[in-house]
Amino acid sequence: MSRTPALAFAFRSVWQGLARGARGFVSLFLRSLQVRVVLLTMVLTAVALFGVGSYMTQVIARGLFQSKLDSLSSQTNGYTGQLESLAADADLDEALGVQLRSMYSRSPTPLRAISLVPRDPAGAGEPIVVTDKRADTPEVAELPEEFLRTVADSPTGQQAYRSLSFTGDGSAPGVVVAQPVVVPGAGQFELYLVADLEEEQSILDFVTRAVGVAGVVLVVLVGAVGLLVSRLVVTPIRTGSEVARQIADGDLDRRMPVAGRDEISHLAESFNDMADTLQDQITRMERLSVLQRQFVSDVSHELRTPLTTIHIASDMLYESRDDFDETTRRSAELLRSQVDRFEALLGDLLEISRYDAGAAELVPHPHDLGEIVAGVVETVSVVADQAGTRIRVHAPATPVMAEADRVRVTRILRNLVVNAVEHGESRPIDVYLASNAEAAAVSVRDHGVGMSREAVEHVFDRFWRADPSRKRTLGGSGLGLAIALEDAHLHGGWLQAWGEPGEGSCFRLTIPRRHGQAISSSPLPLPPADAKRGQALVAGPTSSDGSVRIQTGSIPIVVESGPESADASADGAPRERTGHTGGDAEGSAPPGGADAVRPGAVRGDGGADDAD
Repeated sequence: MSRTPALAFAFRSVWQGLARGARGFVSLFLRSLQVRVVLLTMVLTAVALFGVGSYMTQVIARGLFQSKLDSLSSQTNGYTGQLESLAADADLDEALGVQLRSMYSRSPTPLRAISLVPRDPAGAGEPIVVTDKRADTPEVAELPEEFLRTVADSPTGQQAYRSLSFTGDGSAPGVVVAQPVVVPGAGQFELYLVADLEEEQSILDFVTRAVGVAGVVLVVLVGAVGLLVSRLVVTPIRTGSEVARQIADGDLDRRMPVAGRDEISHLAESFNDMADTLQDQITRMERLSVLQRQFVSDVSHELRTPLTTIHIASDMLYESRDDFDETTRRSAELLRSQVDRFEALLGDLLEISRYDAGAAELVPHPHDLGEIVAGVVETVSVVADQAGTRIRVHAPATPVMAEADRVRVTRILRNLVVNAVEHGESRPIDVYLASNAEAAAVSVRDHGVGMSREAVEHVFDRFWRADPSRKRTLGGSGLGLAIALEDAHLHGGWLQAWGEPGEGSCFRLTIPRRHGQAISSSPLPLPPADAKRGQALVAGPTSSDGSVRIQTGSIPIVVESGPESADASADGAPRERTGHTGGDAEGSAPPGGADAVRPGAVRGDGGADDAD
C-alpha cells in the first residue's frame, strides 16, 4: 500500500516532465523558422522514403516469389512427364517411391516435400510422400481444404499453387505447387511439391534493411542540408529583424551587413537604403519640429510684451466707452473681446509649446471630482443661459475622489462642457460621474448635431474644425481639445470621444484614483447606452467597460463593477446635482450598460471646434 503513492508521484512527475518538454518543443517549433524548415524537411523526406521503400520491397517480394513459382512450375511439369513415362510392372508402388526419392534428391530447387496422392481416395493406392522430416513441414491432408478442392477439380496437365507459412506466424514462408498426373497402369494421381522461401526471404530482409539504413542516412543528410540551407536564409533574416528592432528603438545608425552579390545581399542593400532614407527624413522632421516649437515658443513670448501694452490700452478705451459715440463705443468693445481672445490663444500656444518641450508638470492632490464639476457648471452657467441650454449633473451620493491636478482637470471639463453647449442645439446636456476601484470618470453627453466618423477621427487634431463654415458663438483657439488630451495623458488617463450625426456626442475623461496607478477599465460606458449606433474612438489604451445598467423603479442608474462600491450611498440611490438655466432637472437615463468600447487609437496632438 505504501508503494502506490510513490508510484503515482513518479508517474505524475514523468508525465509533467513530458508535458513540459512537449510544450517547449511546440513553442520552439512556432518561434523558429529554422527548426520548422529542418523538421518539416526531415518528416517529408521520411514519408517519401517510406512510400518509395515500401513500393520497392513489394516489387522485389513479388519478383522473388514469381521467380520461385516459375522454377517450381517448370520442375513440376518435368516430374509429371517422368511419372507419365514410367512402364507398368508388377511392383509399380516401389518404382514410384524410387522415382519420387530420386526427384527429391536431384531437385535443383530445395524442396521440403514431394507427394504423390491418388485422386480416388477409395482406390487401393496409398499416398507416396518424400519429406525432409521437419516438424513444420505440412502433409497434404493439412493443406487448406479450398486448395485441395481446387486441385481435385483441375484437369490433367493444369497446375495450382498456394503460398504457405510453415510456422503460422509468417516468419517461414513457403509455396506448394500441385498438378494432376496419370501414371500408366496405376491410375490418376496428384503431384504436390512443397518448397520454402527462406532464401528469398533472406534476400528480401537484406534489401529491407539496406533500404531502411539508407533511408535513415538520407533523412539525416537531408536534415543537415535543410539546416545548412535554412541557416543561409534565416541568419540574414534574423540579422535584419534585429537591426529593424534596434532602428525601431531609436538607434537609426544600425545597418545590415552586406556580403556577396546574391539576392540576400540585394535585400540587405535595399534595407540599408531604406534605413538611410528613413533616417534622413526623421532627422529632417526632428529638425523642423524643433524649429517649429522654438518658433512658436519665441513668437509667443515675444508677443507677450506688445500684447500687454495693447491690453492696457484696450482696457482704458473700454472703460471710457461711455464717452464715445455709438460707432466708437462698439469698436472699443470689439477691440476688448478680440484682445481677450488673442490673449487666450497666446496662452494656449504657450501651453502646447510646454507639452511639446516636455516641460509640463503635474501637481496631483486628492480632490472630489463632483466639486470640480459643480464649479465648472457654475462658471459655464452664464454661457448656458445665453444658449438656452440646461446642464444636468448625475453623481453618486458619496464624493468621487481622485488624486488629480485641479487646474488641469478643471480646464479639461470646461472645454468639454463649453463644447457641448456650443454644439448642443440648446438641448439638455448630461454630465455623469462614477468611479470604481481603480479609476474615476466624468462623461459629458450632449444631444446636438453630433459628429461624423471623420470628425471623430480628427476631433483631437490641432486647429481642425468639423465644419469650417459653422459660426463660433463662443470663440476658441482650436487647441482646447488638444490641450485637454495632453492633460489627460499627463494624469495617466484617457480622453475618449464618440459621436453620430443627429444623435449628439459624448466625451469621457477617465483618470486613475491614485496617481501613477494603471487603469484597465472605465466606470462609465462609451458609446453611451442611449446611442443607437456608432463606434467609440479611444484616444489612449484599449479598454473595456465594466459598468452594469440596472433598473430601479423608473430611474435607471449606473452601478460599479468593482468589488467595492465606494461611490454608492447606503440605499444605493444616486444623487443629482443640477446646474441649468431655469427649472429643475428632469430625470434622464445615464449612459449605462456593459457595452465594450470599440477603440480606434488617435494621436494626442490635436484640437477641434472647442472652447479654450
